[in-house]
Amino acid sequence: MTVDPRLLEIVADRAWPARQSGALGGWRLNASDGWSLRINACWPLGEPDRPIDEAIDAAEAFYAARGLPARFKLSDGAVVPANLSEHLRARGYRPTHGTVVMVGEASGVVAGAADAAVTLSDAPDPAFEAVLTASAAGNAADARERLDALGRIPAPARFARLEVGGQVAALGATAVDGEWAGIFGMRTLPGHRRKGLARRILAALLHEARELGARRAYLQVEADNAPAIGLYSGLGFLPAYGYRYWAVED
Repeated sequence: MTVDPRLLEIVADRAWPARQSGALGGWRLNASDGWSLRINACWPLGEPDRPIDEAIDAAEAFYAARGLPARFKLSDGAVVPANLSEHLRARGYRPTHGTVVMVGEASGVVAGAADAAVTLSDAPDPAFEAVLTASAAGNAADARERLDALGRIPAPARFARLEVGGQVAALGATAVDGEWAGIFGMRTLPGHRRKGLARRILAALLHEARELGARRAYLQVEADNAPAIGLYSGLGFLPAYGYRYWAVED
């Protein structure tokens, strides 16, 4: 499947909205509470409205005013200007947190009838907070920021949860934007992993996304998360491109 990273990055930015946002021409400035890097970084997807080093200065000032470190999200094939990394490196920035964007057909391997055991809603409920907090090793601030971001996903959005023995064991969400469905917030409690629950959540989300008009789907996986990459590869998703966050080393 051929994907233009520049176009998909714009879709992905809309899908996971930051609490605060700004712009420097084509550079998008996202800020929240500092946990989810996608909504706490500058996305340089188009030409900045000033010379590059002045734009970096302005981005740094934007984050400093909010008590956050400056981060830049550099996606393969979607960085403007293309030599931005050279300017960042000269100022002490280094790449971290490699992520792979995987894409697939919304009617791919996990297609099928709706799973009656999966509950779907158009807004996150308290179960999402409990599972997100548990998966964040008790980091309530991290979980709260992600829960707030889930609540900001533009309509139409769908949230899926699957109970086992009366306990919510797995969940996920999708953001539908035209032909694209973005998959977010996939979580399975530790005691319920390797039971196929993530596959069922994903299948339910894609089934619903197709009903909402989506034809293609994307998700983002940390580059060193081999089990997750293997899972999604087995479900028909293929790596499309990668990105890294650039930040000044401590």
